[in-house]
Amino acid sequence: MSLTRREFLQILAASAAAGFNFSAGTRAGHAASPANPYEIADFGNLTLMHFTDCHAQLLPVYFREPNVNLGIGGAIGQPPHLVGDAFLKHYNMNANTLESHAFTYLDFEAAARQYGKVGGFAHLKTLVDQIRAQRPNRTLLMDSGDTWQGSATALWTKGQDMVDACRMLGVEIMTGHWEFTYGIDRVHELVKQLEGDIDFVAQNVMLTEDAQFSEKPAFDLESGQVFKPYTMREVNGIRVAIIGQAFPYTPLANPRYMIEDWSFGIRDEQAQRFVDEVRGKGAQVVVILSHNGMDVDLKMASRVTGADVILGGHTHDGMPKPSIVANKGGKTLVVNSGSNTKFLSVLDLKVDNGKVQDYRFHMLPVFANLLPADPAMIKHIETVRAPFKSRLEEPLAVTESTLYRRGNFTGPYDQVIVEALMEVRGADIAFSPGFRWGTSLLPGDTITMDRLMDQTGITYAKSTLTEMSGELIKNILEDIADNLFNPDPYYQMGGDMVRIGGLKYTIDPTQKIGKRLSNLELNGKPLDPQRAYKVAGWASVNPQPDELPEVWDVVAEYLRDKKVIKDVKANVPTVKGLDNNPGVAFG
Repeated sequence: MSLTRREFLQILAASAAAGFNFSAGTRAGHAASPANPYEIADFGNLTLMHFTDCHAQLLPVYFREPNVNLGIGGAIGQPPHLVGDAFLKHYNMNANTLESHAFTYLDFEAAARQYGKVGGFAHLKTLVDQIRAQRPNRTLLMDSGDTWQGSATALWTKGQDMVDACRMLGVEIMTGHWEFTYGIDRVHELVKQLEGDIDFVAQNVMLTEDAQFSEKPAFDLESGQVFKPYTMREVNGIRVAIIGQAFPYTPLANPRYMIEDWSFGIRDEQAQRFVDEVRGKGAQVVVILSHNGMDVDLKMASRVTGADVILGGHTHDGMPKPSIVANKGGKTLVVNSGSNTKFLSVLDLKVDNGKVQDYRFHMLPVFANLLPADPAMIKHIETVRAPFKSRLEEPLAVTESTLYRRGNFTGPYDQVIVEALMEVRGADIAFSPGFRWGTSLLPGDTITMDRLMDQTGITYAKSTLTEMSGELIKNILEDIADNLFNPDPYYQMGGDMVRIGGLKYTIDPTQKIGKRLSNLELNGKPLDPQRAYKVAGWASVNPQPDELPEVWDVVAEYLRDKKVIKDVKANVPTVKGLDNNPGVAFG
């Protein structure tokens, strides 16, 4: 049962007595009102609002934060690689509070039942409107992408539900990643719809030399830029430049064939040229709106000078305080704003004499029980879902375990997927991609088709069944591990380790490529390098035959047969080399 607003305010009052403070990340400790944490102290003359990685979640959800978010090399013990008690200690937060629930996995099930669901566009809309009313004529709302993908309705409407919702929300600038998996033609259609309302910016997406188009691309064929590299706005008399930075590894992490005329990359030297260009045009504030992932943002901030702030996404890190990165031109604030509309970042800037002089920062958790739903947004959501209502609400099974997908190695929901793949497809081993999107379920919840699509709703979801040698399996896992644990952030793709069914292994993330994995075993026997094994998977980046089943149909068949999901034991590898690492809390 959800809480009434009065009951929720009583909880807030009790939390305030224990030191509760949504604004723990503010620079000078300006506390929010205990009665309403969304009424934040005014400061400055320009306000940047930011969210990211909502993954098309229009309704409130549960979302569990990770208990494993490893830092490697110089990133050990540094944000975002802190979990649980180490996170609370670093940010001076109290345990057993609404705030600790918002930012950590601690006591997730009990806290989720106590405080209710988070996010939802109708509740986010109310909060955005409140901030705008508190700070009239001085706000910008920005979105770092992964907005048009992640739900059934987004997939079935090819992103239309989210484009319409973002226009209603009042998003003004965005960049992208999973947006591109709808293919070049559909992306151009949707970006064209945004014209006049939302600027889609991405300085690092370029045409390939042999690109061919049936129609002119969104921005400029001659320059090679597929999208606007930046936009400039005047807000409250202040000239603000926003430079877009789309996910640089899209053709590697996602199917190349969907975007074969586009090339990607970090391109920080090009970003530097655009920073210099907008400064030359009179920009007093320069923002990089990024989907790099936080570790890449931190490195980029050390290399690109002249940017005041990077508003980032991709790695789903909800950081209650900006990281301050020094570079040869000064300092840059790096902000990452979580996922699933769970947070809204509010960055107040004091701009004077042509530059930023000071700031205050607030990371506001979006609790659906505290923020009333915006009626117009609710109507939009109901309209979007109506044609699919019966399919969305189809009950598949009931879970007696907490199901979630998050953490560097695996999660219980991932385990359900790999077990379904092995059983239904008749495989020895199953691989499921280490995606970080996907909502959480509590014991007693019904697994509907809606909730299954939260885990599987992509445009290339065919379930594959192939034979692989033991040697090839190990080499693939080594490559994936290097994409995650390479000590240089510019060689990281920001996801998590592939989820594995059947196969046991040991991993040492501190080693070099080729030496991280050992003790690979199947059914108690060492993996034979020469033997061929049947391996089931999904989300292959290569084209697949149409007759292959979609992964959601495979998992749905498994769930209907099981009826009840219980005693889920995630296949967590044996992990070495992590002594005293505050980014891990097994058990």
